[in-house]
Amino acid sequence: MKRFKVILLPGDGIGPEVVSEAVRVLKAVEPHLEVRFDLEEQPCGAGEYLRSGDPLPAATVEACRAADATLLGAMGLPDVRWPDGTEMVPQIDIREILDLYAGIRPIYLYHEVHCPLKGYGAGEIDFVIFRENCEGLFASRKNSYPVGALQVEDTLRITRHGAERIIRAAFEWSMKRRKKCTLVDKANVLPTMAYFRSIFDEIAREYPEVTTERVYVDAASLFLLQRPKDFDVLVTENMFGDILSDLAAGLVGGMGMAPSADIGPRHGVFQPSHGTAPSIAGKGIANPVATILSVALMLDWLGVPQGGEMIRQATARVLADPANRTADLGGALSTSGMASKIIEAL
Repeated sequence: MKRFKVILLPGDGIGPEVVSEAVRVLKAVEPHLEVRFDLEEQPCGAGEYLRSGDPLPAATVEACRAADATLLGAMGLPDVRWPDGTEMVPQIDIREILDLYAGIRPIYLYHEVHCPLKGYGAGEIDFVIFRENCEGLFASRKNSYPVGALQVEDTLRITRHGAERIIRAAFEWSMKRRKKCTLVDKANVLPTMAYFRSIFDEIAREYPEVTTERVYVDAASLFLLQRPKDFDVLVTENMFGDILSDLAAGLVGGMGMAPSADIGPRHGVFQPSHGTAPSIAGKGIANPVATILSVALMLDWLGVPQGGEMIRQATARVLADPANRTADLGGALSTSGMASKIIEAL
């Protein structure tokens, strides 16, 4: 029987709460699979910085590098910052260290009551955002500036290598879905985005079966609200993907409903798209669905898609009943209560 080593990085705020419930679901589905999971927790995050002075210990990085997959909760706290005022975001460091270039953000509506828009039922909003994770405007995030500076600049970096692999990954994913791929850029203004578009056009010719469209990021923000049903796979730059992922999550109930996978050539990290939500940490009311669905993505990536599908189907059965809602969705289910219902549905 095959065994997989999975590193757990619970992190800060509500991270430990949602990870523990996602682990319960993983353990519940495990007996139905012909694989076993060896779980190992490692320290990471703003809390670890307060304890040891390092938010991302080298031993944690090496454990992730040696593992088959990593399940991450959430990291960072608003009051724990570097001297330049930026928050500690070791999850971004992990993406860069492990070359997790593909940020995959599935967006799926499970029930009409979760959607702030009128007229959309279960399954009628169903698309995936492919966010380039290692370049873009985030490329210069570690640059410092002198005290008293009168000007600070960030650089938006696009390389052919980086653009080709994220765009090709998006086309490959679209081939498994409805065969439509949308490029989101700002090619009318930024040379970097015109370059990104030119590479998209090159790769599109390799996939004649896939319908393509090109949309400026400001228009994409509008169209995601006006016609979300039209989208299948979207591919975009790092910062644009960061922003649009949150907007898209809002269409299906919020960040607690938005799973994600950060995938590279050899490694995968799976986490909810939400942050640490320190205002509700410890209250037992955080929505664990995004983390549970991230476990499903992890199982897909590990080559155990039947496990991922079991979790998605169980989640869909639970959320089909509008009474089953956590506080963020307007309900009263606790974090553990939602996980327990999904386990029962399994």
